[in-house]
Amino acid sequence: MAKIKHTKTELKAQSDALKRFQRFLPMLQLKKQQLQAEIAAITVRIDEVSARETAARRDLSAWVALFAEPGKPLDALVHVERVNTGTSNIAGVTIPVYKGLEVTRVPLDLFATPAWHDNAAKTLTAILSLKAERLVLEHQRELVIRELNTTSQRVNLFEKVKIPECKENIRIIRIAIGDEQTASVTRGKIAKGRTGQPQEEDAA
Repeated sequence: MAKIKHTKTELKAQSDALKRFQRFLPMLQLKKQQLQAEIAAITVRIDEVSARETAARRDLSAWVALFAEPGKPLDALVHVERVNTGTSNIAGVTIPVYKGLEVTRVPLDLFATPAWHDNAAKTLTAILSLKAERLVLEHQRELVIRELNTTSQRVNLFEKVKIPECKENIRIIRIAIGDEQTASVTRGKIAKGRTGQPQEEDAA
């Protein structure tokens, strides 16, 4: 702990700092709760999208064996062009928001390609879209968790360091000022006694 001056000016500075920390702490605690709730909500959405992605992959597995036959490989049916995202704000954190997936489907020769290729391409597109959405959600969660860690550190700093430190500083300064006032009165009485002046009772 840094050495503090035992003065009324320092006492006011410490009192002002304490009020400031006590004013900001509830806001930080509220932000921490909001971030925790948002992380839980994002996790639920990730689980939902992951479940849909898993189900879509199971549907696609029905065609995987068929792709062992001559023809286009499965991953050649659809090309991802762009993942479209926007932005949103959660408790002061800017996060990406999934808007959709732009894909290019490889043209199929309807006479030379089995009919199930088209269904496989649609399912593959759905899987790629769900995967892209899941990755954006995971990035969201990562950003919010990072902000939660920072906010939690600030809450702990205020609760366990700054506020107790200010309170202790105020206590020490008040004691020192009180001791100095007592010593000043005592010195005054001694000085009056030495000059032979009658001592007056201290005002209540």
